[in-house]
Amino acid sequence: MKRKAKTILLVDDDKQILDSLKMILESEGYTVETAQSGEEAVAKNKEKAYDAAFLDMRLPKMQGTDLLAVMHKESPRMVKIMMTGFPSLENAVASLKLGADAYIMKPIDPEKLLELVKNKMTEKSES
Repeated sequence: MKRKAKTILLVDDDKQILDSLKMILESEGYTVETAQSGEEAVAKNKEKAYDAAFLDMRLPKMQGTDLLAVMHKESPRMVKIMMTGFPSLENAVASLKLGADAYIMKPIDPEKLLELVKNKMTEKSES
């Protein structure tokens, strides 16, 4: 029996980042959807269950931590990974307290991205 592809939601207001991350993840067999705002991500998450979501820390109208809080409440089993080009200890701690499974800095190394997704999804499925 063929395993169903894992689905990932990428949320970033930078289309180039979305396109490059999508290409990397799809090359490994993941089904990837994108959203360019927190509002769009919330709407998509209500329509469909995702195995994982990458959330940018800085989004228009809605901070990434606010989006994380909503996503964690609606989909606690989903792997949630925060991404930022402006890392800070304060943001990392806040993200983890709000339910993030990981916090990574941009630019994101493709190999580290794929390893992180695989490891976090495995951890969630075993818990």
